Amino acid sequence: MDRVMERHYDFDLTYITERIISVFFPTKLEEQSYHLNLKEVAAMLKSKHQEKFLLLNLSERRHDITRLNPKVHDFGWPDLHAPPLDKICAICKAIEMWLTSDLQHVVVLHCKVRVQRATRVFSIWTPHRLADQVLSTLAMRKFCEDKVSSSLQPSQKRYIYYIGGLLSGVIKMNSSPLFLQQVLIPSLPNFQNKGYYPFLKIYQSMQLVYTSGIYIFWEQLMTTYQQRRKGVKCYNRQAQTTDRDAVFRLQFHTCTVHGSQLWFGKEELDEACTDERFPSDATVEFVFSSGPEKIKGREYQKNDPAVTVDFNTTDPVVHWDSYENFNQRYQDSLEGKILIVFFKTHLSFILGNY
Repeated sequence: MDRVMERHYDFDLTYITERIISVFFPTKLEEQSYHLNLKEVAAMLKSKHQEKFLLLNLSERRHDITRLNPKVHDFGWPDLHAPPLDKICAICKAIEMWLTSDLQHVVVLHCKVRVQRATRVFSIWTPHRLADQVLSTLAMRKFCEDKVSSSLQPSQKRYIYYIGGLLSGVIKMNSSPLFLQQVLIPSLPNFQNKGYYPFLKIYQSMQLVYTSGIYIFWEQLMTTYQQRRKGVKCYNRQAQTTDRDAVFRLQFHTCTVHGSQLWFGKEELDEACTDERFPSDATVEFVFSSGPEKIKGREYQKNDPAVTVDFNTTDPVVHWDSYENFNQRYQDSLEGKILIVFFKTHLSFILGNY
């Protein structure tokens, strides 16, 4: 695994294997510097591989990448998140088709957010290979140790496990519909020093499908929701400011769910896993059913009568959707060009504090 002129440029170009290359640009790199360095990367790649490289852009769309190399596939997703399973499959298919069509073909994984994206793609793609599998696995292990260490979010690790489990048969795919009935969130007293006003957002394929009211005074929070959705984010609306912070974020895929309940502990929740305020023994529970109706004979928990809910979801802090138009915009867009792409697979949950 070679690094190319790493100290002389504002990028890291690494040959993970002879035919898979990672190019990482720092997140805060200024636009002018990024564009100049991108030209250097293109020149290096063309001098060694001519026109036989395919660039997979794992970050936000950019016009300048396409202008420098027309063979670009855009597979970006929000930072610190796991990509949807259908996007993972599309990436693996693109790599496989390009590499098998010509022995001189190489793939370039472009990241302008975090190098972990390239690691996730490579670690997911490796099981697809029938030839050179041992070499690829050793290269992947070395690349992961050098570049990522323990910085992956729980949801990112979960999706790598999904792919490995589905390919090996350890995870059996559930094709039956699942309806989310309730989300049970534990008491979080350490968040309440400066006021704790949580609300929940539920996403499907980065599209916001539900926003709860703001909960005021609660021991344990029960949110009732009756739709086929699969992702959550919990926020806390800050009391004396027009801001919010994430309490936890969670992504999972319902095709891996067997049964009517799921529990996620602190170590399985994005954001919360490193937050000292989140109790180590606390869990978030999800209750499902096979249809929109509640399961007959099942006892559903209810909130304490003392809990009040503010349903003013038009408040800008609550209403703001951080993923809105992600698949439509270009990071360097000056022309207002829009390309609409919607993906229909995984579910994201975010709990926040208002």
